[in-house]
Amino acid sequence: MARASYPIPEQFLHLVAAMGRMSLKDVARARRHFEQAWAIAEADDLIEEIGEHHGLLQGVLETCLKESCPADFARVVKVTYRFSYGWRRIHNPESGEDVADDLTTTEFSMAMLACRGWSNDEIARHMGVSRGTVKNRLSSAYAKLGISSRSELARHMLR
Repeated sequence: MARASYPIPEQFLHLVAAMGRMSLKDVARARRHFEQAWAIAEADDLIEEIGEHHGLLQGVLETCLKESCPADFARVVKVTYRFSYGWRRIHNPESGEDVADDLTTTEFSMAMLACRGWSNDEIARHMGVSRGTVKNRLSSAYAKLGISSRSELARHMLR
C-alpha cells in the first residue's frame, strides 16, 4: 500500500505489537517487534516513543537493550522518568504515592509482569536474571508501595 517509509507510525505499530505479544506471553515475537521498532528508533534517534511505552513493554526494553546498548538504555530510561513525571503518573489515593515515580524502571517492569500473572521464574527467564533477583526487586517494590502481596500490587498497578 505505501511506497514510502513512515518511520514513526512503523515504530509505533511495532511497539504496540510487542506489547500485545507480551500480554500473550509470546516473548520471542515481542522481542522481534521491539527490535524492529528499535532499528527505526536508532536510525533516526526516535527514542521518545520507546521511553514513553517502557512500562507497557513489560521488560522487553531491559532484555533487548540493557546489556547490549547500555548508553542507549540509559537515554531511554531518562525519557521514561521524564515521561512518568507527567503523563504516566499513577496516583494511589490510599498510599498517597506516585507508583511510577517511586519504582525503578526494572521494579516497575517486574511489578507489571507479576500482577499480570507471571511467576517469578517466568519473569526471571524473560528478564535474564535469577529468581532471587526477581524476589528482591518485587520485595523492594512492595516496601516502597507499603504493600505485602501480589493482589495488593495489582490494585496499585492495574487500575
